[in-house]
Amino acid sequence: MFFAGCRDAPPNVVHSLDDVSGRTIGALLGTPSERMANELGFAWAVGSTDELMFHLLSGALDCVIIESTVAAELVAETAGVRMLPEPLLVYDLRFAIAVENAGLLRAVDAALATLRQNGTLRGLSDMYFAGRRFTYVPPEDVERRPGYLSLAVSGDSPPFSFRDEFGEFHGLDIDVARAVSDIIGVELIIIEYDSWELIRAVRYGRADLALGWLPSEGDEQLINISEPYAVAEHVVIVRR
Repeated sequence: MFFAGCRDAPPNVVHSLDDVSGRTIGALLGTPSERMANELGFAWAVGSTDELMFHLLSGALDCVIIESTVAAELVAETAGVRMLPEPLLVYDLRFAIAVENAGLLRAVDAALATLRQNGTLRGLSDMYFAGRRFTYVPPEDVERRPGYLSLAVSGDSPPFSFRDEFGEFHGLDIDVARAVSDIIGVELIIIEYDSWELIRAVRYGRADLALGWLPSEGDEQLINISEPYAVAEHVVIVRR
């Protein structure tokens, strides 16, 4: 969608990341950007990128926080906006696996490589970070194996992992873990933990995998860390 600049819009007031705090910030509803907008200023969350650009250009929003791939497309097709040069936040999302379970680490990394190649990881990231439609189709040619994988997640971290009104788990982390389990050929069992317990659950054998944490210095001495299944980079769009 192409937008023309609004003549009556106020001048841009966000020239660097230091200017974002305390502003009226647009974000896509239900994405990590909405959480960041709430933490930094007054969040105005809407359901589409068209709405974000309209309200930014009209002056109702001071800036927009959004995933970088989507931001690049919006800036390319929308007159009168630009992206701040420095990202607001960049982080990898990875599986945590017990140090003793090197075979599982290799199987997870191989499954992630397949999901990256066939577009599943990109599709799931776009669905949860950018509000785009994507339908995951499980593979049909995988030999099923006995047993299961147990996954430790936090149940209150949307859009990564959360329970719906029926108590069912959903989110980017859940969908990626299910897709990995489908390729390995085993059932996935989900166990809910507090976020601070996730690494401990894997380290002490209460779960095979953990998701919903950010790798920190020293983690590699306690657990194995998979290749990333998503790289989240959030940036700020402003008026020119």
